[in-house]
Amino acid sequence: MADRRLSTSSSATRPSIGRAALRVAAIYVAARLITTLFLFLTAELSGFGSRMGADAGLADTVVAWDGTWYWLVAYSGYPSRLPLTDGGQVAENAWAFLPLYPYLAQVVSLPFGQWGAGALIVSIIAGYGASLALYHLLRARLDESATLWAVAFFASGPMAALFQVGYAESLNLLWLFCALLCVARRRYAWVYLLVPLMAFTRPGVLAFALFLALFGLWRWSTRAREPLPRREIAHIVALGLLAVASGFAWQLVADWATGDPGAYLATELAWRRNWVAGDAVFAPFEPLLAGTSFWFSTMWHLPVALGYVVLAAVVALVAAALIGLPQVRRLGVEIRLWSASYLLYLLLVFFPQSSIFRLLVPLSPLWGAFAAPRSRLWRVGVLVVCLVGQWWWIYNMYALGNQTWQVP
Repeated sequence: MADRRLSTSSSATRPSIGRAALRVAAIYVAARLITTLFLFLTAELSGFGSRMGADAGLADTVVAWDGTWYWLVAYSGYPSRLPLTDGGQVAENAWAFLPLYPYLAQVVSLPFGQWGAGALIVSIIAGYGASLALYHLLRARLDESATLWAVAFFASGPMAALFQVGYAESLNLLWLFCALLCVARRRYAWVYLLVPLMAFTRPGVLAFALFLALFGLWRWSTRAREPLPRREIAHIVALGLLAVASGFAWQLVADWATGDPGAYLATELAWRRNWVAGDAVFAPFEPLLAGTSFWFSTMWHLPVALGYVVLAAVVALVAAALIGLPQVRRLGVEIRLWSASYLLYLLLVFFPQSSIFRLLVPLSPLWGAFAAPRSRLWRVGVLVVCLVGQWWWIYNMYALGNQTWQVP
């Protein structure tokens, strides 16, 4: 029962729900103002080589890059026949983008007449909801000051522009953090709703299925300290099965709608051809190994063996941090198991490229480890690094755009 006692022992020192919401809102609004300034400056600096063009405005940042694809889904839906390249391969198409975010943004946009307005509203509100859920997730383990600093790092981090552009990340983070919070509090009923919402917002719910499997094993191994009733076992197993089924549901929808049994996977692989010529066949870990070879050999002209050594070293360091670093252990087993599950999921399926920073955002509960040290100098330093990283990403992705990631 140690974990349950820990989550309730500090309840007397916690602010009320209303005060917590206001504190998180103050941090979030300040962060959004800074991001708005960065996006405005980036639009002013946008050149002919960027995705937005030389005459871009602030509104153009909302529908740039993947925002255009989400708008296309809302405007014209999904193709019944997969488009092909001149070489007969499946081309990039809307099936790579899940439907919940674009259609929700479309509904919200109705009073405004512009899909981008709805996307902006959904992203901002969902980002605040995710920040508040993160606060409650971390507050069970950290004091008030550390928790608010972690929220500040999250709201101001290198990928903070996602909270106000036409991407599905902020909505997915809202579902994810709420689901983790429900599991941490053993309130499983809500997770039955949150799992399908995640599955139709962003890819990655299979990582949550792995998390539930590991969490179930951990609960079984610690049942002497915290009793494990049969009802809880049933919830964990049922939710794991639901997450697996939900994780493959969109593939089945794409297969049925197009008549192509490999429609979704072929669509995802179409993006990979932007980096590596030729077609690819997916297998677990193959994208990671191919990407390591591509970056070290083709791009950096270094031995491929060195790339594998670096990859192994990074994996070992991250595993050691999740297992043994006191600041990470302090966050609790749920956050650590989720982080391990999601990282393993990325190792299995992800080809390393320009999206890597964005795909690491679901690891945001780990900001709690950066906020744990009590040194004000440390915390301010982390915040400055977050803001510098945010400007670097916004400037390179929006002002420079296609000029940043060039494949020889």
